[in-house]
Amino acid sequence: MRITGYRTLTTAQRWGRPVGDANGVHADGVVPVPVVVVETDEGITGVGLGPHVEAETIFAAIDGQDPRAVTALYDRMLRHTFKAGHAGAVFGTIGAFDTALWDIKAQAAGEPLWRLLGGNDRVVDAYASGLDIGLTDDELVATYEVYAERGLRAAKLKGGLDIERDRHRLLLVREVLTEAAHGRRPGLMLDANECWSRKQAVRHVGELERALDLTWIEEPVRRWDADGLAAVSRGVGAAVASGENLTGLEQFRPLIAAGGVDIVQTAAVWGVTHFLRVAALAHAYDLPVSPIGDTPVALLHAATSVPNHLVSELQGLRPPIGVAMDLHVDDGAFVLGDTPGLGIRIDETAMTPARQRTAHAPDGPHIRPERAGRRLLAVAPGPTRSTAEGTFDTMGMEDR
Repeated sequence: MRITGYRTLTTAQRWGRPVGDANGVHADGVVPVPVVVVETDEGITGVGLGPHVEAETIFAAIDGQDPRAVTALYDRMLRHTFKAGHAGAVFGTIGAFDTALWDIKAQAAGEPLWRLLGGNDRVVDAYASGLDIGLTDDELVATYEVYAERGLRAAKLKGGLDIERDRHRLLLVREVLTEAAHGRRPGLMLDANECWSRKQAVRHVGELERALDLTWIEEPVRRWDADGLAAVSRGVGAAVASGENLTGLEQFRPLIAAGGVDIVQTAAVWGVTHFLRVAALAHAYDLPVSPIGDTPVALLHAATSVPNHLVSELQGLRPPIGVAMDLHVDDGAFVLGDTPGLGIRIDETAMTPARQRTAHAPDGPHIRPERAGRRLLAVAPGPTRSTAEGTFDTMGMEDR
């Protein structure tokens, strides 16, 4: 079997409500989702959800190769981009190709990827993550009621701009999940998305912990600040989670060595091989690993095969437009199917109209605010949200 070509697509995730974090909000709830499709001479195609920046350059590293040699090809792609720097979106493109190759390898073997990787259980524990900083109280409650109906008993809220507001919102969600769990205490996490200084982080989380038991605080300071992350971890009761924006083991090593992360995260778009290597590194330090992302299907398969997987992020309850997945959510977990490969099917005709509305907005969570981390008061400078048009789509992910 040989790799013969690739093509790139772009679709969208439509939330039907604002989504974002402390850095900004997509008011229309439309988030672009890039896709890479890899073709072979035996008619098997693999799908990777992730960027396609420098795709032509990266594809040259694997063109004509046997796609089943996935880990060797992963390192080959890294070598082809080491001068320009295999980080950021370029690292994501490598991850998208890597994911597509794993998809092909498992299809060729006639097995779902979770089975090919050595997983024994198709069930992967999940927590709810609504990208919810732009929601009113009523919308927040309604959103997490939908997650609770699927059995979710842990939730991660976006925050970091206002202590009082964060406490209020966390208590609202705690009430929703506690009621759904018949009095059992839920897990609560807060994601600050790098919006604090070290002192701000310790003060903010310390105030919240007077009223709440936080499971973890996510990205309290800049992703590369090993000493800062360690200082926060020492200064608060909650675990510190980080890593979704780190690329390459060389970026994880100093944070782990400094004691800066208690929960090691990796983004879904960075690929399967990267996740497996990060998980092994974390396991060597007795640390748990947790995948992050809206469409983490590939890492869900990989998570079944690592001993230190803790929990995976569940954001949207519906897949992107034109994407069908052989998985469903039940009793607080992802349940993977038996379709060979990743179990992803794409409908390019459905993706075509979605492509017209997927350009990045001039502001939003992908742009760091000018004065992030330099605020005198732990209070939001203005309204916490603008009025949302539309409501959260309560339809669930399709069972395939």
